[in-house]
Amino acid sequence: MTKPAATVTPNTWEFLRDPMMTPTGFREYDARWKYPDEINLPGMTALGLGIGTQMRAHGLDPVISVGNDYRDYSLAIKNALIIGLMQAGIHVKDIGPCITPMCYFSAFHLGTPAVAMVTASHNPNGWTGVKMGFDMPLTHGPDEMAELKDIVLNGKGAPQPGGFYEPVAGVWDAYMDDLVGDFKMTRKLKVVCATGNGTAAAYAPALFERLGVEVVDSHTTLDYTFPNYNPNPEAMEMLHDMADNVKASGADMALGFDGDGDRCGVVDDEGEEIFADKVGVIMARDLSKLYPGSTFVADVKSTGLFASDPELQKLGAKADYWKTGHSHMKRRVHEIGALAGFEKSGHYFLAGDVGRGYDDGMRVAVEICKLMDRNPDMKMSDLRKALPKTWSTPTMSPYCADTEKYEVLDRLVQKLVAKHDAGEPLAGRPIQEVVTVNGARVILDNGSWGLVRASSNTPNLVVVCESSESEAEMRAIFADIDAVIRTEPSVGDYDQTI
Repeated sequence: MTKPAATVTPNTWEFLRDPMMTPTGFREYDARWKYPDEINLPGMTALGLGIGTQMRAHGLDPVISVGNDYRDYSLAIKNALIIGLMQAGIHVKDIGPCITPMCYFSAFHLGTPAVAMVTASHNPNGWTGVKMGFDMPLTHGPDEMAELKDIVLNGKGAPQPGGFYEPVAGVWDAYMDDLVGDFKMTRKLKVVCATGNGTAAAYAPALFERLGVEVVDSHTTLDYTFPNYNPNPEAMEMLHDMADNVKASGADMALGFDGDGDRCGVVDDEGEEIFADKVGVIMARDLSKLYPGSTFVADVKSTGLFASDPELQKLGAKADYWKTGHSHMKRRVHEIGALAGFEKSGHYFLAGDVGRGYDDGMRVAVEICKLMDRNPDMKMSDLRKALPKTWSTPTMSPYCADTEKYEVLDRLVQKLVAKHDAGEPLAGRPIQEVVTVNGARVILDNGSWGLVRASSNTPNLVVVCESSESEAEMRAIFADIDAVIRTEPSVGDYDQTI
């Protein structure tokens, strides 16, 4: 196998014939490129050969489940990937178009040791990629991605005989059965179902109807042009639209899903957007009543309430803050035997008796409906208001090129650690500590904090701030963190700000 070219040149003879891909597409826990600017179809075939070669190197049975999201180019990309997998002698079980968690579920349902899901997740149209994993519920992390990158970019893919293609039907029904079982709501619940015209539109409305929930449809027609907004329940545009629909319909809440269905966003009955980490605290409180003494993993972007909430402390819950990223979080939940993991981006990892350990927006929707059923006298706004008050920013992402962001972040971490070591304040308060497990989380003496890290998926840094005292302090934390960020001239504008 020849090495893929690092420069992609569309509309050439070579583009039609030779594998091409930019190396930056290999990220910490999945692969993503702009298509066709950063990868061509022969490049995707080279990736498939690489995944198949990696499977054999890990001693796996040569069988894999493969699916694709609902974008107009995803089928062609999946077929190119499948050719490469078959070149590696892999038996491919093609489950068709699906959401990412259904692809993960297929490993359990079909007994396959590996999965490969063609999706750009919540990225805008023009992006593609693959989420892959061996040994479900785990998916590739930095070590596995580095190994795969070496195989593909250095032409180490090893063709083998025995490749086979098998289309597989019936996984959709099995997945829905697994999600719902025989559960039915005992209280009336009216939910705005928001999918942004993405792949989750083929699942979420049917799921709610099966639960016995009254559905208010919001952009639930499949449309790969995304005519209303990009399906991303962390973005304020989608959350505001969900809030408007709740107010117009009188719904009990809105649940929104991203482009590949592995994330869930929540708006309550008053039209208040509840960031996913706060939803996680609400769920942790409910689950801790059923499973006292449970451990919950939260990513470093998440609220400090997992550790400080008096109700969770009373129920013996333990908090573990870990690296942002779905593969990091899945692995951590699995390694320490946590009941669940919560990520501010809207990835939830329900394990133990409430899930299989992978991120699944549909599973979260089911568990939120069950939570409401267990609390028939409570509204979602009541559950939100019962939490200790904090003020937090949305997740903000200033531009920083993929080729520079990690070096920039290293310098920013050094500057923030130096600020702490010198006894300098942030937002007028002493810095208690700087946690550097994933970027820099600067924690003040009152528990308020600000975070800067590098995005694993896009050419951006990530900034989040939270105050336990006031909106003014939250803004002051952001201003001082941003002042440090602005010492790096290669950092550009924010996608959104406060």
